[in-house]
This record gives sequence, structure tokens and C-alpha cells, in this order.
Amino acid sequence: MKRNSIKYSRMNGEVLRELSRIISRDIKDPRIHPMTSVVSVEVTPDLKFAKVFVSVLGDEMDRENTREGLSSAASHIRTRLAKSLNLRNTPELTFVIDDSIEYGVNMSKKIDELTHAGEDSQDEREQ
Repeated sequence: MKRNSIKYSRMNGEVLRELSRIISRDIKDPRIHPMTSVVSVEVTPDLKFAKVFVSVLGDEMDRENTREGLSSAASHIRTRLAKSLNLRNTPELTFVIDDSIEYGVNMSKKIDELTHAGEDSQDEREQ
């Protein structure tokens, strides 16, 4: 299965959807932050391993606790994934904290601040 094939993309999408559901509804670990979302999943073509990119809305301690909680619950999550998806192999899960959403929000705030500062200075020049 090629990395850019339709079947590969569909497999990543299905695993992402199921992992999102399992993490939000089935896992009761208090270390996992309630505002945790699965951003993307990269499953290897042989279906042996999957890298799961997770975003956590919170501080650095929340991110680290969530990563530890997900890592300790990886075998349980893998079992749930095997029951919900009919795959030849159920991938071994590796969780990676993804800060891209938080980075995007911060950049958007900075752009808004610059735009408002530019509008204020233009208003002062017009008066």
C-alpha cells in the first residue's frame, strides 16, 4: 500500500475517527485532559505501527500528563481499536503531542494585535 494511495488515506481516516471516539468516550484516566483531540494519524503501510498526533488545550503540565496517560492506556486503546475496526493487524500506537493548533491560535492573536495597532495609528494620522 503506497503512502499516498486512496486506501492508505482512508485507513488513516478510519483509525483517526475511532481513536478520537475511544479517547473521548471510553478512557477514564484522570491524567488525560478533557480538551484532548486527535489531530492526525500516520499508519505504516504494513499496519504494524501508528503515530498518533494529539493536541491538548492547556498548559505544559496538562500536555505531559495527557501524554503519560495515553501511553499507559495504549494497550487498552489498541484492544478497543481492534474490536471496532476489522484489520489484519492492529497497529502499535505511539502518541505525540502536537502543538500546531496552539501555535496557529497564538499567531492569529498576534496578527489581530498588529492589525488593530495599524488601524489605531492610521486613525491618529487622519485626525
